[in-house]
Amino acid sequence: MPKIQSIVSQLRQGVRRVLTGAVAVSLASGLAATPALAQSAAHEAPKELRIGYQKYGTLVILKARGTLEKRLADKGINVKWTEFPFGPPLLEAINVGSLDVGTTGEAPPIFAQAAGADLVYVGNEPPAPTAEALVVPKDSQIKSVAELRGKKIAVAKGSNANYLLIKLLERAGVKFSDVSVVYLAPADARAAFESGRVDAWSIWDPFLAAAEKQLGARVLADGKGAVANHQFYLAARGFAEKHPDIVHTLLDEIAKIDQWGRQNPKEVARFIAPLIGIELPVVELAAQRLTYGVKPVTDEVLAQQQKVADTFAELKLVPKQVRVADAAWKNSRK
Repeated sequence: MPKIQSIVSQLRQGVRRVLTGAVAVSLASGLAATPALAQSAAHEAPKELRIGYQKYGTLVILKARGTLEKRLADKGINVKWTEFPFGPPLLEAINVGSLDVGTTGEAPPIFAQAAGADLVYVGNEPPAPTAEALVVPKDSQIKSVAELRGKKIAVAKGSNANYLLIKLLERAGVKFSDVSVVYLAPADARAAFESGRVDAWSIWDPFLAAAEKQLGARVLADGKGAVANHQFYLAARGFAEKHPDIVHTLLDEIAKIDQWGRQNPKEVARFIAPLIGIELPVVELAAQRLTYGVKPVTDEVLAQQQKVADTFAELKLVPKQVRVADAAWKNSRK
């Protein structure tokens, strides 16, 4: 009997050791697989690509043509488009997670970085310095930028035209503090300009072209020789790093639109006008100043952006110094 009990005891200990080993192996296996599974889940294609665009430019054409939707449909990805009046609110939408990618001018990314937005530059169009300008009413007695000292000037805060205004005043020997800057969104700025509540307006196309054609606004100076006025494509860093293939697909489709636009400048105006609800003569003027040819953002372009950032920091228009290189995209095709 004691012998039988000893055998049973040995069997129980053996079973216990086997079970303990099996559990340990199972746990080890599960723990080893967890990071891989998490990484795989994190890199799964999203169900939707959320794009922010403005009233004018290449993305308007891309949206209308639907070629991006066709390419992404094969991956089970829908495209959601949201229009913004100008760059800062668009980048804020990226910052809070409402958008994945979008397009703005030079200044908005600086303000976004200064506010802590975690975004990256994924592409840019060539410089378009004549596509923005500082204008005065047709009957204004002001003939030069230097004469704006002490005057009221409308501009959208944090926009590319905000930087243009700074540089044009600087070139004319006028301090930024020597003028009264009235920060208004484009629609409100036009109303103030038209009613005479401001003396000048720093603005970009197609609003610039509309002011020229519809109001007879006179250009005091455009961006030529003062600013580059790049159009940038930006993305939430997390999205761009997890889904570089989707971002590259977007850039590929933008490049195709750019090629078509470069070869068919007159058709661009006819195509865009009904889409944005602006009369053809206005769009034709703006289209003459539109540039095409999306490229990866180079170190040289980032250095130009750093000058923009430094200017805003010196004037204390942003809360802190911005290091633009921190927003470079590591998956850029160069």
